[in-house]
Amino acid sequence: MFFDNPLFMIPTLTGAIFVLVGVFMLKFPPKNINSLYGYRTSSSMKSDERWIFAQKYSAKEFIKLGLILMVIGSVGIFVYPNENLATGIGMGLMTIGIITIIVRVERAIKRKFGQD
Repeated sequence: MFFDNPLFMIPTLTGAIFVLVGVFMLKFPPKNINSLYGYRTSSSMKSDERWIFAQKYSAKEFIKLGLILMVIGSVGIFVYPNENLATGIGMGLMTIGIITIIVRVERAIKRKFGQD
């Protein structure tokens, strides 16, 4: 078992952080459009209705993708490739997770509210 494996550590820790962020955003969503806290993109900040939708939707996506990353990261307990390769794969999974959240939330906003 390789708990110090970057292939385990990076996706698992990133996934846990995503889950915590998602739960926090569901329990304590930002009440007003702001530039400090919440899912902030130009499309989510166009109206209060979009803002509220984007906060709830992104929180659920953070939780879902966080859990997926944690499951994928568990492979690193049993498989230990070259450390550089493991780090690259772990960072790649983290990057793909972040991009996936943004793409899915932006598509959901577009589907619900149109192109505006």
